[in-house]
Formats: sequence, structure tokens, C-alpha cells
Amino acid sequence: MMKKWYPNIILALFCFLSNNSYSQPDCITDPPSPPLLTSVSVQPASGYTEINWNISTSPDIAAYIVYSLINGDGIPLDTLWDASANNYILTSKVTKYHSASYVVAAMRLPRCTSIFSNVLSTIFTMASIDTCNKQIGVSWNSYNSYPKGVTDYSVLVSVNRGSFTEAKRVTPDQHNFTMNDFVTDAEYCFIVRANLEGGTYSTSNDSCTLTKMERPPQWINADQATVTDENRISLAYTIDPLSEINRFSLERMSVPLATFQQIAQVTSDNGTVLYLDNNADINTVNYYMLSAINNCNLPVTSSNIASNILLSLDRIGNDLNLSWNSYRGWLGIVSGYRLFINTGSGFEEKVFLQQGDTLYALGYNELMYQVTGNEVCFYVSASESSNPFGINGQSNSSVVCTIPTEIVTVPGVFTPNNDLLNDLFRPVLSFTPKEYHLIISDRTGNVLFETRDFNSEWDGSVNGNPQPQGVCLWFLKVTTPSGKSISKTGTVTIITSQ
Repeated sequence: MMKKWYPNIILALFCFLSNNSYSQPDCITDPPSPPLLTSVSVQPASGYTEINWNISTSPDIAAYIVYSLINGDGIPLDTLWDASANNYILTSKVTKYHSASYVVAAMRLPRCTSIFSNVLSTIFTMASIDTCNKQIGVSWNSYNSYPKGVTDYSVLVSVNRGSFTEAKRVTPDQHNFTMNDFVTDAEYCFIVRANLEGGTYSTSNDSCTLTKMERPPQWINADQATVTDENRISLAYTIDPLSEINRFSLERMSVPLATFQQIAQVTSDNGTVLYLDNNADINTVNYYMLSAINNCNLPVTSSNIASNILLSLDRIGNDLNLSWNSYRGWLGIVSGYRLFINTGSGFEEKVFLQQGDTLYALGYNELMYQVTGNEVCFYVSASESSNPFGINGQSNSSVVCTIPTEIVTVPGVFTPNNDLLNDLFRPVLSFTPKEYHLIISDRTGNVLFETRDFNSEWDGSVNGNPQPQGVCLWFLKVTTPSGKSISKTGTVTIITSQ
């Protein structure tokens, strides 16, 4: 019997399988419908890519195949043997480096696969720092608005791995954003989120950049703008020691309300800049400013403005009137001015003046007996105090000079009668002579008094014996501080009784 019914079973099974296969839709004439890809998004925390779709509307779907689309070619990534599958997490972090495109296909057994779904690509965000302009630029590719339209993009920022917050929201046609200020030596990370219709969204990779910049000086102190003995303007600056910039631009402005012009580019590796301006006109007020130059050749920090002191002398007869401009620009205050005078043996301080003083007057007769040179010269020195960085500057003005008044006056009468009035005789000089010779004689030529000391005076006696009332002759020869030789003769009358 076994041999009789066994072929029948095989035939029945063949008929069943044949009938069943013929009941399946044909893959060519009736392929399965593709799924609808609804979103592709990068997970911010993990960097994985999440792919979502609406399942195929065709019956008998057995699996979904996820593809990476590269240059139009589908590269299969995984097959999900679940007819209800509508989500896939791709653990590859390729979206960290570029935008990636994906499609999904539905498959019916035995191996009937739908065409690809619509294409969706991840948003690739790239952030870059512009240290020259202190900006961070963020750019991203457009997210496909099908099947859900993009309402706008949110640019999210995180500082030093803190939580992301919205820095800017832009229109769907904008794909870049510029942050115009940031904290240096920090990590800034950016994510772009495409906000979609219906309240869903797609996020990009996170792109991070370090705001490491060449640290500019926080301050530059103009220590001084002082006139040297060689009539040059010497400049000194102290720079924030934490600065990583060592290149500087020095600018000068010689006329108020004009513009600064660069006169030199200087470097400093020790926190100071010293410069001698050989081309400045010391007969005008010059203004100076030093600026730090970054590696983009842009000024980033500038000093306070310093100016030289211009001293003027106006002489009217016996009056010497000195005036000068206030020292400008110290970060501290002008504690005062000191007036120095050189009458021939070097500069010595004459007087200390308060910070508000810019005028000083004196009579020439206050100086004339101190004059030993061919000029009387003056300069003013300003001193700084209360500088916030402890750098107290000093600045000297230009030097101004006047020619000494070289006057010789010889009295014609004196009365040596011990009444303490006009008891002594000597020529009156408005200067201290380099050489001096005075001879007094009687009418017969006998020498009564002789001296080479201009301070020496004759009391009208010879060897302690008072001379009688009468007329004496004198001869005087002096050499002035300017080198001029003066010779004079005349008479002086001795009056012993009044």
C-alpha cells in the first residue's frame, strides 16, 4: 500500500505549491510599494543616525532594507525582518564628517523588492573660527523639505560641553550663521536643527571648535613722551606681561583733530617698547599711540595717547614768562611739574608747581648774578602718580633759552662815612663774569685799589687810611658769560661829609 499512495501525496503537495505560487502577485507587474522616508536625524548625544519611515502600503511585506545612497547607488546597510519596522538606528558616525543620504526599500518573499523610497540626507554642520575678526562661522547643507516642509532652522550652541541653547533661528533658505563674539580659550559646539511641519525636527552632527587665540594685551601703558638732550622725542611703553602678541604699530599725530599715521612697526619680547622719534618736530605738540597687531595684521589693543610737553618763553624786559601744555594721556594723574634752570653750570630744580599750573613768571634780576654761561635755559618735567599698573612716568619738555642781559653799571659817587648807606664802591654787573679786573687810582696814577674778584668792594681807604674827598679814576675790564670783552674807564667821586 505504501507504494500505492506515496506518489499521490507528492502530486498533491506539488499541486498545492503550484496553486499557492500562482496566487502571489507578480514582482514585475505588481511590485511592492516603497515605504515613505519621513525623517533622517543625527542623535546629538551618541552621534548615531536615526532613520524613520512610513511602512509600505503593499500586503505581504516581509522585511525592509536600509541603504546608504552614494552617487545614486544603493549600498545595503541592514535588512529588518519585521513587516511593521519603521525605524532604524545606524551606529556609524560617518555623519560627523559629511552629509549622508539614505533610502529604504520594502521586500516581499521570495525576493521581490520595491523601488527605493524618497531620499533624505543628514544635515552636516561645520563650524570654523575666524580669529582675525573674532567670529565663529557656522554653515550647513539644506534639509530636504519632502515629505515634511522645513519651517526654519535653529542654531544651537554649547560652551565647554554645557547644555545646548538656541543662539539663532533663521529662515529655511538661510544656511549659515556668524557668532560675532566669544570667550577665548573655550570649546564651542554647534548643532543645527531643521524644524519641520507638524512639530518634528531633524538635527545635525555637532561641530566643535576651540577659541584658542593669540592672547592680546589687556592693556598698554604709555610711560612717557619726553624730549631728550638731542632734541628727539623718546617714547616708552609697558605692555601687559600676559600678552602673546609681540608686534606693535607706533602712530603719531602732529596736529590735533588730524589722523594718526604709522611711523614704525616695532617688536617686544620683554614687555616694553622703547622708541626714539628722530623725525618729530619738538616745536609742536606730537601725539603718540601704540597698538598691538595680531597675526591678521589688525590692531587689537591700543595704549593711552601720550604727548610731549612744549615749553615757550616770552621775555618782556626784565620779565621771563614761561608757559607749557599740560602733559596728556597718563593712565594715572600728573602729580606736578618741576621747573629746572641752567644758568651755566648745569640744570638745577628751581620750583615745584602744582598739577594745574602751566604758567610761571620770574624776573631776570632773580637770576642775573647766577649766570655763568652764554645762555639761561629752562625745561619743565612732569611726574605721574596713581598709575593703575604701578608705572609712574616722567616726561621732560623741550628746552628753551634766552641770552643773558650783559649790563655793566658803575656808580659815579659813594660816601664811605660808615653810615651804612652807600659806603662801598663796586661796579654793578647783570651777570657773573668769566674774567674781571678793576683798578682805582688817584689823579696822579697811584693805584688805590685793585681786584680780580667781582664780589670785592672798595671802602675808600688805602691800607686802612681813608682817602680824602675827591675824584678818583677807575679802569674795568670784564669778559661776559657769552665771551664778550668789555673795557670801561671813568671817575667816581668820594664824598666824606654830607
